[in-house]
Amino acid sequence: MRIILFTGKGGVGKTTIAAATAIKAAGQGYKTLVISTDPAHSLSDALDFQLSPEPTLVSENLYAQEFDVYYSMQKHWKNIRQLMLTVFRWQGFETVLAEEMSALPGMEEASAFMWIEKYYSEKTFDLIVIDSAPTGETLTLLTLPQVTKWWVTKAFPFQKFAIKAVGKVVRGTTGIPLDKGYEELQSLFDKLERVQKIFSDPNVCSIRLVTNPEHMVINETKRAYTYLQLYGYNIDALIVNRIYPADELAGIFQKYLDSQKKHLREIEEDFSEIPIFRAAHLREEVFGVDLLSKISESIYADEDPVQVFHQEKLVELEEKKDGFLMKIKLSFFDEKQFKLKKFGDELILEIGNRRKNFFLPRFANFYTLGEHKFVKPWLIVKLNKAKN
Repeated sequence: MRIILFTGKGGVGKTTIAAATAIKAAGQGYKTLVISTDPAHSLSDALDFQLSPEPTLVSENLYAQEFDVYYSMQKHWKNIRQLMLTVFRWQGFETVLAEEMSALPGMEEASAFMWIEKYYSEKTFDLIVIDSAPTGETLTLLTLPQVTKWWVTKAFPFQKFAIKAVGKVVRGTTGIPLDKGYEELQSLFDKLERVQKIFSDPNVCSIRLVTNPEHMVINETKRAYTYLQLYGYNIDALIVNRIYPADELAGIFQKYLDSQKKHLREIEEDFSEIPIFRAAHLREEVFGVDLLSKISESIYADEDPVQVFHQEKLVELEEKKDGFLMKIKLSFFDEKQFKLKKFGDELILEIGNRRKNFFLPRFANFYTLGEHKFVKPWLIVKLNKAKN
């Protein structure tokens, strides 16, 4: 089973490209689901087909699903909210405040994860195409398991067995399934971590960046590319959308066409390490299966869209006489906006407002953080043997 996630700056045409890719794959015989995790429901509009919170058959081999947070929360969370509400009340929070706090941060994204885990476990489809929210929300989605687990660990001061023991008593006297809620919470963590492993497996999941030949969009794409590399996700292609035909727009639009040509050249140079596909502007609003099929042919031509177009190793550890060299690939790295720390067997790298914890082998406890340098596209960090 394959998963392809499309992300990029808001407004670049992710939904169109995701839907077009799904249509192309379905036409080649893959049982395909395209699912939107963007709360701005535009997948129905793109396909020109009424969708629901469950998979809907659009055409042969093609299913689509438009994510509904309230439906998904009701389907997947059940007793967890009651567990958190009860615990917060025990801690002395007022009822209204406890109600607000019992809405776990990331609940919307976690619900989306539950669908993906379900389909992957059941092998329901050959391919899942994810029309993701804009870049920032996508990074929140992909880092959700660690954040949620940390938050709940801080929120619950009780031991597991204490919650389960007290929960049985509470359930017996009030009917509140506190212990069942805790079990669901543990199951949720397991599923979140399982999905993150799936997303981190380059043989299963590919992330494809969608961009436009415009200055601000390209800069956002470079940041997204670096952050995704930081978190260890495989980017197997870049799709440049809405390329205007130069031969038809010359004259009044010549200045824009010159700018587009310059930006296309910049994209080819800066993203040369990954495959780049182009989607021509069709000179009309794109919606419905027929027009989306034209877009898919423009992008992939005779290529199989389900294949992994590119795969690379993003972190390397090399042994030296006096320690280790750790190499982290960061294609558009700004040396002025990063911090590097080491605690025990954990290396912490902060770039802008993003943070990644690299968990090293246990022997790294006995090594100290040495010098580091950036040799494009690698951040090279020295780990020195601790002196006796």
